[in-house]
Amino acid sequence: MNDPTAAPSSQAPGPHAEPDTSFVPHLDARQRAMLAEMGVRVWAPRARPAEASQADPARGAVNAPPKPPVAGTVSPAATLRGTPTLPARSPAAVPLAAAAVAPPAEPAAAPAGQRPAGIDTLDWPQLQAAVAACQACGLCQSRTNTVFGVGDTASDWMVVGEAPGQNEDLQGEPFVGAAGQLLDNMLRAVGRSRSGQGAQGAYIANVLKCRPPANRNPQPAEVVQCEPFLARQVALVKPKVIVAMGRFAVQSLLQTTEPIGRLRGRVHRYQDVPVIVTYHPAYLLRTPTDKGKAWADLCLAMETLEGGGLKGE
Repeated sequence: MNDPTAAPSSQAPGPHAEPDTSFVPHLDARQRAMLAEMGVRVWAPRARPAEASQADPARGAVNAPPKPPVAGTVSPAATLRGTPTLPARSPAAVPLAAAAVAPPAEPAAAPAGQRPAGIDTLDWPQLQAAVAACQACGLCQSRTNTVFGVGDTASDWMVVGEAPGQNEDLQGEPFVGAAGQLLDNMLRAVGRSRSGQGAQGAYIANVLKCRPPANRNPQPAEVVQCEPFLARQVALVKPKVIVAMGRFAVQSLLQTTEPIGRLRGRVHRYQDVPVIVTYHPAYLLRTPTDKGKAWADLCLAMETLEGGGLKGE
């Protein structure tokens, strides 16, 4: 017994039967007539249950002329192509501009870290803890150790360098490695050392407390974030002379872009403390011919210290 609900046979129609082309909803009457004359039967997917329930009992709704789409709705043809059906909305309630799919919002940037408040009131243990916990710039993500400072915290002689290198990052101490050995020799030449006390001691610190990746130059924003830590170190040490070593130490302390060659030989001021400008030991290792100039700068620092820092700029 034949099943009345079975799909139409795939056999070609008889010689006198007109091919049924009603299953092709997107063809007009002329195109369907042409297909009938050619005896072509084009396959089309069977209507889904949701569409069959709305079909015309005689020929099916797929044979009805398509209606213009309503904003916010999805046509049955789009559903047959695999487009998910969306709930219909009233055109008056949803503006056309709002019907467009908005691009995904970019993730909000993580808030930048901040330095602890009140740095200018911290004592030595509090200041060192604040430096160790600082996440005010991106250098905290790549550091191994923060490099706080070393030496006699009550010394009248303070040395300020630029930024930690690889050895400093690993050991957590400024001026180690070849540049540190040269600095130790320079200090020893003026009767001082990082381990000495009083008139034989010195306090050593850097502008930056974290190593820049691959030992690159410090960035201005990084220097700005670290400056309050260095300022508090100077305030706690109360040195009578500061020896600024290297371009970035000089620029940070003196707030200038003048090259070292133009600033040498004069006494500058930072927090009313005399500042002597000289070359960084790492530079002197690469340019040993300038070691004589660095020695002259150390002599100027000793003269300034002995004269009470009265020699003006």
